[in-house]
Amino acid sequence: MLNLALGGEARALLGFIERQKNLVRRYWAWEFVWLLYNVVNVLSVGFLGDGLGRIDSHVSLAVLHRTQLYLLVGSLLWGYLGMVFVEIAYAIDTERWEGTIEYTFMAPMRRITHLSGICLFSIVYGFLRSLLVFLIAIFMFHLDLASANPLSAAVVMLASIIPLVGMGVIASVLPLVSPEKGQQMTMVLEGAILLVSGVYYPISVLPLPLQVLGRIMPLTYTLDGTRAAIVYGAPLGRVLPDVAVLIVMGVLLVPIGLWIFGRAEHRAKRLGLLKRSG
Repeated sequence: MLNLALGGEARALLGFIERQKNLVRRYWAWEFVWLLYNVVNVLSVGFLGDGLGRIDSHVSLAVLHRTQLYLLVGSLLWGYLGMVFVEIAYAIDTERWEGTIEYTFMAPMRRITHLSGICLFSIVYGFLRSLLVFLIAIFMFHLDLASANPLSAAVVMLASIIPLVGMGVIASVLPLVSPEKGQQMTMVLEGAILLVSGVYYPISVLPLPLQVLGRIMPLTYTLDGTRAAIVYGAPLGRVLPDVAVLIVMGVLLVPIGLWIFGRAEHRAKRLGLLKRSG
């Protein structure tokens, strides 16, 4: 009986991954537009780094290279983490718009299976798309990554997945709370995370209240650890504090996200907010 239950959950998990893949195929033109947007955004930041040398000719080439790499790492990571965050958050809204959310919520499976399928596809798809953007950036700016430590960067990125999933699940509640403005609320939340996490600057330049907010954001530690590994070649031991913080945040955020989602689902069913509109 247990094996049958686990087999059913596994098939449901694969089914949600397949559904997300089919949605990407259906709206492939929009996916291309967003890919182009990510490429343009990263290239703009890279050219900004190049332009600093034109503004002040006394800055050494080594400093310019490090600054450009600092900015590019921030832009690339934001493109990846922001995309995964948004994909998870928008998945529920897409289901409601497609008119399938009520059937999904009535299906005989655990909610964690449903959300895990969405998260797994978003993480893999986001990684592949960001890798393509990264290769384009290397070609365009002839980046020298000889001193980078890929092992340290990979460990930090793996640790960042857990809290990222938790935040994505929390954000996916917004379309349930407000069917009309849920997507806009998600964009506002995404902008706030961008402001306080130090994507393009150290958070030490922020006012103290914003620094405090930045210190409770997983993206801050992901950026710190990945930049230390790629820009400065930090060994694994140096990024372990960031990894430890990310794991602790993930352990807290995932169950909190599932609890909040469960409460929002119950409220949406009680108030009849699952019906498609538009």
